[in-house]
Amino acid sequence: MTNISNHEVKEIVYSLGADLCGVACLERFDNAPKGFHPLDVLPSCKSVISFAVRFPVGALKCETPVPYTRIRNSLTPKMDAIALDLCIELEKRGIVSVPVPTNESLWDEKTNRWRSIVSQKHAAQAAGIGRIGRHSLLITKQFGSMVWLGSVLCEAEIEPDEMIEDICNHCNRCVQVCPVNALEKEELNQSACWDNAFGDDEVTKTWVISCHKCRDICPYNLGTDNKLI
Repeated sequence: MTNISNHEVKEIVYSLGADLCGVACLERFDNAPKGFHPLDVLPSCKSVISFAVRFPVGALKCETPVPYTRIRNSLTPKMDAIALDLCIELEKRGIVSVPVPTNESLWDEKTNRWRSIVSQKHAAQAAGIGRIGRHSLLITKQFGSMVWLGSVLCEAEIEPDEMIEDICNHCNRCVQVCPVNALEKEELNQSACWDNAFGDDEVTKTWVISCHKCRDICPYNLGTDNKLI
């Protein structure tokens, strides 16, 4: 099996348009739900490459949900394209890999939740890109929660990045602002959140993301190192 360094991986990922990148070892996925571990997808997996693209903060300031929704819809295929191109570049170097779809979910009947085949947020946390906050969103130092995530599973054993310390201070503002109390328990009430936030706008007759209050109110929604703060 061909080897590749952490630095070489990041050079490729950044050249493809990502803003952040990290690598995680499999030991950091020990608590993954059964059926949703990297090895459940690619049995020969040895490393998980996670990457992020920034989400323009102006979307939070708009009076209409259209810009936020359209940005999200544009970033999803972009992340999938980066993941696919990364797999192709790795394969050119003799490394077998597979992309994790950015916005596709499977129903987990054991927990009655929708899940990505491998959690993008947990992969990013394991790769040192950020930490998951009380609102269940990933928070990065550079861009706060204003990022979209992608990842790739590969057979190469790549030096992992160090995980970062918690950013969220558990101020519970997100818990208090949620209009459907989806954050009352430690685990997000996924169905309550999704039913409230996603759906057709009765006036415009278009599908929109109409709620991101937990993201808006978070004191770290732009990170700690963001020049826009």
